[in-house]
Amino acid sequence: MILKVINQSKHPLPEYQTPLSAGLDLRANISEPVAIKPLERKLVGTGLFIELPAGFEAQIRPRSGLAFKHGLTVLNTPGTIDADYRGEIKVLLVNLSSEEFVVQDGERIAQMVVAKHEQIHWETTEVLSDTERGAGGYGSTGKA
Repeated sequence: MILKVINQSKHPLPEYQTPLSAGLDLRANISEPVAIKPLERKLVGTGLFIELPAGFEAQIRPRSGLAFKHGLTVLNTPGTIDADYRGEIKVLLVNLSSEEFVVQDGERIAQMVVAKHEQIHWETTEVLSDTERGAGGYGSTGKA
């Protein structure tokens, strides 16, 4: 897939880190470091603007290393960028650790996965088909 992008950042375009990676690492594009205190959230710009084709979304997800090592994750995960959005991609970071984390310019702060999706049309009904699970909710599967 070819994706149109405007790169107003100081950094190269995101790249896949391995040949089988699903996500592209997004970098912070900031003029000065951004300190995020414990339980604080900050919106961090990337300087990237994209044009997704109809039927696709971009999902913004945490980077596992930042989450594990520093408790830094992405709120509203996965964040969805719709095909009609043309603004800057920004990442809503939250610090779930007990220590302040400082985001540096150019730091890889999140990953972006582009995914195909469908739009639904509702069909109202009075009954749904039966399944083995039925109406079993949270924690209902895997019980012996």
